[in-house]
Formats: sequence, C-alpha cells, structure tokens
Amino acid sequence: MRPYEVSASRVVPDDPAHAFAAVLPAPLTELFDRRFGPIPPIREVTDQDGAWASAGQTRTIHLADGGSMREELTDVSAPDTFGYRISGIRGPMRPLVAEAEGRWDFVPEGTGTRVTWTWRLRPANPAGRLLMPAFAWCWRRYAALALERVGQVVTRR
Repeated sequence: MRPYEVSASRVVPDDPAHAFAAVLPAPLTELFDRRFGPIPPIREVTDQDGAWASAGQTRTIHLADGGSMREELTDVSAPDTFGYRISGIRGPMRPLVAEAEGRWDFVPEGTGTRVTWTWRLRPANPAGRLLMPAFAWCWRRYAALALERVGQVVTRR
C-alpha cells in the first residue's frame, strides 16, 4: 500500500549543527510530552543502549495510552538529517498504521534553522488508508507541540 506523508516544521534560533546536536539525543519524553487528540504523549523509552547517536541503534517507545513501538535509527548525517523506522506498533494505532519512516531535517534559514519533522506512514489496511487524512490532521497538531519543545531544547543548549 502506498505511503502517506505528513510533515511539520519550525524555525529555531540556532545554526543547523547546534540544533541537530540538541535534537538527536534529546529525551523523547521531553519532546513528546503532550497529547493531541488520539495521539498520546510518550511515557517511557526502554531497551536503548547508550546515547541515541548511531544508525542501527534500536529502542522501544511506550505511549501513555498503553501502546508501544520499536524505533530503529536508520541514518545519521550530521548536521543535516537523521532518519528512523517505526515498526512493531502495538496498541490503539496498530489498526491504522503498519509502520512509519521518520526524518528530521535541519536547513539554514535566515539567522536560524528550519527544523522539519516528516513521517511516511504505511497504512495497516485499506480502512487505515481512508483514515489517513484525519490522522494527518491530528499528527500535524501533535508535531507543532513537539516542535515547540524542540525550540525550547535548542535554545536551552
């Protein structure tokens, strides 16, 4: 089934190298601590060895609604981008999404950096595909909340 792409971005007041270095290892529970609609905050991250920094690393993300997913860091190209794959989705999102590829991009803009977060979602089934526009609407608002936290993490550095 064809992927469905969603994206959101925000300009932060720092250069790409510093923004990248602040975001990649940031605790997910700090960046994704708020719910939007059906998308819950991250409650805990387990099974991670060391700092989140190298392609091939994996961890388990536990959501506040009881769901979980496996994340694998697939690409780290400092200071421009890093990517990951979400699989093993359990919980309320499972009937909707089979897996997702995520990417964070850091591009100079004015005196700061445009940070863009993108998800390429593979729907779990045809019904999931039909629900993607509604899910994307919620995801973009969830992403805006997370990108607000990203701005705080970058400026605190």
